[in-house]
Formats: sequence, structure tokens, C-alpha cells
Amino acid sequence: MLPNTRTIAFSLLLGLPTAAVTALPALGADSQPREAVISVSGEGQASVAPDMAVLNLSVVKQAKTAREALDENNKSMNDVLAALKKAGIAERDLQTSGFSVQPQYSYPQTNDGQPQSPQLIAYQVSNSLSVRVRDLSKLGAILDEAVTLGVNQGGDIQFTNDKPEKAMEEARKNAVANAIVKAKTLAEAADVKLGRVIEISETSPRPQPVPVYRAAMMKEAADSAVPVQGGETSYNITVNVTFSIAQ
Repeated sequence: MLPNTRTIAFSLLLGLPTAAVTALPALGADSQPREAVISVSGEGQASVAPDMAVLNLSVVKQAKTAREALDENNKSMNDVLAALKKAGIAERDLQTSGFSVQPQYSYPQTNDGQPQSPQLIAYQVSNSLSVRVRDLSKLGAILDEAVTLGVNQGGDIQFTNDKPEKAMEEARKNAVANAIVKAKTLAEAADVKLGRVIEISETSPRPQPVPVYRAAMMKEAADSAVPVQGGETSYNITVNVTFSIAQ
């Protein structure tokens, strides 16, 4: 049995160099040198006057029972909705953004400072409305009327554009131009020549915050029309560009 064993071992040894040589070309093919590149990010911005504002108006009412609080809230909100529609706000621009009924408790303490069980004292109903105002000349009057009719809580006014595509196109061009300038500067600093564009991608555009009026929305503030300034909406776009280095 030993001669047969030597023959098999010798055959295996003879096969090893052949397999190693065959693998070498494949290894060399996978280790091709990478193309030299320059990768940069470019930022572009374009500003445009807003043509639309988004308001968040809330009516908050409190009463001893949930039913009473809801009835009072419904009356005020219906009055607000009717006034908004009369001012030219379309149905598609009115959307309920929040509604809640919350019990209100008091937490009395005894003379020795020990807390007692909480006592239910009232219910609070809140109804929030998102409003798109497309005629900005009516914005101050709408805020004034809404507060008069029962809106007593609110958030920010967000100025925006119904069709921002043109401003975004300008921001894209500015971003690409900025990327080219950066790449040329890097190429000159490295004493190489900038080549063709290999890859280009864009991150999601985003509008910049603009000056807003944060309304306290209390009835005492309704003595005169609310002064509002729209400012400008800025759109920022970032592109990532990869250039080859010319040989």
C-alpha cells in the first residue's frame, strides 16, 4: 500500500505549481490601478419672493365638562372657517392639523405637605387648522379676523412658493458652477489638469428659513391689523461632482 500512497502524494505535488500559475493572471486582472479623480461638493442658492403663506391656527376652550368645552370650541372654529372662506380661502387650502380633548386636574396638598389624589376640575378641547394663504395681501387681515373670532393659540407663519421650480433650477446651476471652481482650484494646487466629469449627484433641495411672525394669538392683540412682512425664500442645493485627472 505504501508505493501507491507515494504516487498519489507525488501527483498532488506536481499539480500545485500549475494551479498557482493559473491564479496569477486572475489576481493581476483584479488589481488594475484606479483612475485618478478629484471629488468636490458644490453649493448653490437662489432666492425668490414668497407667493404663499402657511398658517397654523388653534382654538382652545376649557369648560367643566368635555361636552361644554367641545360645543364652545366648535362654535368658534366654525366662525373662523366661515370667515376664512369668505376671505377667499379655498376648501383645498384648509386642513385640520390636530384635535384633542384633555382632562385638567388639580393636585391639592394637605397642611402637612402630603399630596392628595388629583381632582378633575375641567376639560380642555383644542382644534388646530392649517391654512394656506395664496394672496399675501390678505394675510394680516386674516390673522386679525381669526383672533377676533376665537383663535387663541397659534404657531409660526411659514412663507413659501407654490411653484419653486425656476428658483431651484437656478440654484442647481449655481451649485455646479461652484463645484467646477472648487475642482479647478484643487487641480491647480496639485499641478494637474482637470479632466471630464465622471459622476454628478444632487442632494435634496431645502428652503431656508425666512423671517416669520410668531403670533401670540390673544384677543387683546386684535386691536389693529397684524403687520406681516414676507421677505424672501432661499432654496439651497448641494451637488457632488467627481472629475477625472487628465493624463
